[in-house]
Amino acid sequence: MLGMRRKRGLRNWVIIILRRQPRNGAEIMDDMEVMTHGWWRPSPGSVYPLLEEMVREGSLKKQDDGRYALANARIPDWSWPGMGAPHTVEDVVRELSGLTAYLEDLKRTQPKVTEPIGSELDAVVERLRKLRN
Repeated sequence: MLGMRRKRGLRNWVIIILRRQPRNGAEIMDDMEVMTHGWWRPSPGSVYPLLEEMVREGSLKKQDDGRYALANARIPDWSWPGMGAPHTVEDVVRELSGLTAYLEDLKRTQPKVTEPIGSELDAVVERLRKLRN
């Protein structure tokens, strides 16, 4: 059952990415890594079999350049909160808050990870402060 849930989740990520533009398997994996801020990168052994399955079932088509595109206009138009580009300024602030919580957890549990980025954090804080003026 867990494998089915994982596969379904990966399928949803692929659909979200391909709604933007056709991509090859490596580009899809890169996009997933970017979308999760480096927290997750699926393996080729998960992505490529799924892409081929989705081609066989008619959800995707593989183009001559090797990129996959959505083939089925009936695929629902939805996205998950926090995935892809934020839609509103409020979404951006919520995303910043979530990322800040992540960094706070890292500082508590793995302080050596956050020490080297102190000056970068200071620069970001200063830029955010300027937005209030």
